[in-house]
Amino acid sequence: MKIYTRTGDQGQTSLLGGLRVSKDSLRIDAYGTVDELNSHLGLLRDQLNGSRDALLVPIQGSLFSLGSRLASGTEEQADRFKVPAITAQDITSMEQAMDQMDSELPEMRNFVLPGGHLAVSQAHVCRTVCRRAERLVVTLAASEEVPGILVQYLNRLSDLLFVVARHIAKVEGVVETPWKPRG
Repeated sequence: MKIYTRTGDQGQTSLLGGLRVSKDSLRIDAYGTVDELNSHLGLLRDQLNGSRDALLVPIQGSLFSLGSRLASGTEEQADRFKVPAITAQDITSMEQAMDQMDSELPEMRNFVLPGGHLAVSQAHVCRTVCRRAERLVVTLAASEEVPGILVQYLNRLSDLLFVVARHIAKVEGVVETPWKPRG
């Protein structure tokens, strides 16, 4: 199968199922941002040398499913193409991982500034790209069919990524820099 098709040369692309839409459509922007997040998570995994793969690889798989559901246009189309669903259990698993990591962290008394270690910073980049994806999916849901669980998943994932950043800092012995507003 060839990678290039030339079918997008005029600024159009196909949703799963064949419907042609503009490449600047909100739906394309939303699932493109989910794809960007997935790539950033891959970079985070590389920086961690596999130490968080048990947590992050399943999330990357879920993000492929989430993006494919967005690319399907409708739930019926996604089901027709057997795109795996995002489930309440996916969200519960993230909450459990957060609770476990959070139990090992000092109580947060201030906002913290991203930085101190490449992987900590990359986790924060992942978090902010996730928030952007969430905003785009919320905007899309205001005008098109989008299952609410996709927004819930992205919301919880951004929370998880914040906790992951803090946990990496702890494991790596990085002192968190608190945000101190100017007087």
